[in-house]
Amino acid sequence: MTIYFCYTEYMRNEEVMENNKEKKEKIIIAGVHRSLRDTLSDTTEQSLRELCELVKTAGGEVVLEVVQNKSDIEAATYMGEGKLEEIKAAAETLGADAVVFDDELSPVQTRNISDFLGIKVIDRTMLILDIFAMRAKSGEGKLQVELAQLRYRLPRLRGMGTALSRTGGGIGTRGPGETRLESDRRHIRRRISALEDEIREIAKHRGLIRARRKKDGVITAALVGYTNAGKSTLLNALTNANVFAEDKLFATLDPTSRAITLDDNRKILLVDTVGFIRKLPHHLIEAFKSTLEEAVVADMLIHVIDASDEDAESRIAVVEQVLDSLGAMGKPIIEVFNKCDACGAEEYVFSPNRVYISAKYGKNTDKLLYEIAKAAPGKKARVKALIPYSEGALMSELHETQKVLSEEYTERGTETELMIDDGMYRRIREYIIQDVG
Repeated sequence: MTIYFCYTEYMRNEEVMENNKEKKEKIIIAGVHRSLRDTLSDTTEQSLRELCELVKTAGGEVVLEVVQNKSDIEAATYMGEGKLEEIKAAAETLGADAVVFDDELSPVQTRNISDFLGIKVIDRTMLILDIFAMRAKSGEGKLQVELAQLRYRLPRLRGMGTALSRTGGGIGTRGPGETRLESDRRHIRRRISALEDEIREIAKHRGLIRARRKKDGVITAALVGYTNAGKSTLLNALTNANVFAEDKLFATLDPTSRAITLDDNRKILLVDTVGFIRKLPHHLIEAFKSTLEEAVVADMLIHVIDASDEDAESRIAVVEQVLDSLGAMGKPIIEVFNKCDACGAEEYVFSPNRVYISAKYGKNTDKLLYEIAKAAPGKKARVKALIPYSEGALMSELHETQKVLSEEYTERGTETELMIDDGMYRRIREYIIQDVG
């Protein structure tokens, strides 16, 4: 039953705020540590550190951390009454604007805590949804975020009180407007139904694009990983995509696809996906299902890991847990330990399907491309062939679709060394004079 005051950080932020025109919200974060065997579902030092980062990303500053050691949460108030009394007193002393809890609160808990504390109450899910509302740029992303927010808020419309206040603004109030959230349930259900229809149409269009890719033999690799592991930075390093990348949680939400060409002329489509996080709200997984399906249907996965993160192992577990729930495991996976420049991991011994890189500085990206070429389907065979001059159209096709390493004009035809896929191998079998390997 300990309260941890962030005095140093709080005083430093107070000095900064004096010079800031825009006042940041002062936030108290709180959670119940239950000593669960599944540490990913519990309030721990790591989850609170992450919650601090989420508050910072949303534009607030943490002035106090409160942790209660308790075997189980209170059904009505999440924390014990004594601990809530401590939070209330601290909120008055510090002038806190809101309390953010490390778990998803039930509608009853939200209402009771809000009535007791008299200030804005936000849970982890609402905070993440708020950040998503702030980050979504594309039409599809905005639809998905609004759907997730409405699904979350529908059962909480009664008695959310301060938590739904629009007059105060700030964290937890972004997204659907006041009139929409305060209108009757039937209207909100109609809006949810309309959003689901729109997203289904987008998903249908996305499905047609995937089918066309498959028909054209395009190999897809989905970039997956914990939020802020460097997926967008890696995409930029490999493809010059100029995708927005920032050292913040959920800096980018909208999926981006870019193609790269391997040394054997195979084209790989890299598809960026939304970052994962512990206690990822099921509302988000459901709303972003059409986007997350990119990981399910991809030919291979590139799991980007922050090598400099001391909590990397548990974050790997979170990503694998989400991928497993989506049914995306069981396909070739390359583990990419990014940010190796920050921890000396580039000195580690490389192993199959594991690469240590710095996407920011382009270090070892050539080794990553080599591993992608090894793991991606449709690996090409290296052969020498003698193509008759009468097969001019075939020679042109080889130049367009395969990798021509060398060619020499002889009396009998064009003697060429090629990297070719299985289909082309079968087509020119009669002209092959040597399998190089």
